[in-house]
Amino acid sequence: MSISHWGLALLIVLGWGLNFVVIRFGLDELTPMLLGGLRFLVVAIPAVFFIKPPKMPLKWLLGYGLTISFGQFALLFTAMHLGMPAGLASLVLQSQMLFTMIFALLLLGERWHLPQLISLVVASIGLVFLASATPATEMTLVGFLLTIAAAASWGLGNIVTRRIGQMDGVNLMSVVVWGALIPPIPFFLLSWWLEGPEMISQSLASVGWKSVGVLVYLATVATLFGYGCWSFLMSRYPASTVAPLTLLVPVVGLLAAWIVLGESLSLSQGIGIVLILLGLMINVFGQNLRLKRRLRRMGIDKPEI
Repeated sequence: MSISHWGLALLIVLGWGLNFVVIRFGLDELTPMLLGGLRFLVVAIPAVFFIKPPKMPLKWLLGYGLTISFGQFALLFTAMHLGMPAGLASLVLQSQMLFTMIFALLLLGERWHLPQLISLVVASIGLVFLASATPATEMTLVGFLLTIAAAASWGLGNIVTRRIGQMDGVNLMSVVVWGALIPPIPFFLLSWWLEGPEMISQSLASVGWKSVGVLVYLATVATLFGYGCWSFLMSRYPASTVAPLTLLVPVVGLLAAWIVLGESLSLSQGIGIVLILLGLMINVFGQNLRLKRRLRRMGIDKPEI
């Protein structure tokens, strides 16, 4: 990648890593479902008036909006509201790579190879270690499990995104923007049902500049800028070059939570974190090495992957 594009990639990682601290601030004034609904409403309006709808079947747009946008963030926001620390959430959410593998096996019939199997085992041990090593005063079990569920929803959404990416003439930025029209409906309905009109009124009445800043950040930096620029890079460079950079997101998230929120980690938690990151790295880099060796055996010295 060019120097400017490396800089762009690092800005995306920084924006996504800080996202978890920003969510923590947003939950100080807004309820989880209300925050989620407002976030995607700000993403969609007024962008839908300037970006044409994607040329694709409605069912796939619904699938994208209900998995990556609604499912992931409804579960994540609730998890953080119920005691999941921002830094650990940024790490555990990256287990979406493992769920993507599982759903690809179950739904697409993709075969697993040795690096994928090893990565699944190592990262799973890390998740169990992290959950057991973290005191209940620092991370609730329900918060941890909901974050795992959020990662699963993201992983399922990746399968939907992969199918959308195989369609001709589909603008991924258009998918992000028009897909954002879907989550507010279930978010607001759940907010009315679970949080109640009185809580909604109190939350809206307490909205200040902090909440406005949170919504603007989540909509513009984390969603429009992050996903839009990420799609730009993925369309111009091999996935093996761009995808591993997401491993830096939890590093930024953990550091930001430590500096801004005062969250700390014990040695036991650190071991769990290292195992999770190691598992994710084995999955990313192991598959790349395997593909390169296979292409070299076919007589291709410099594979374009």
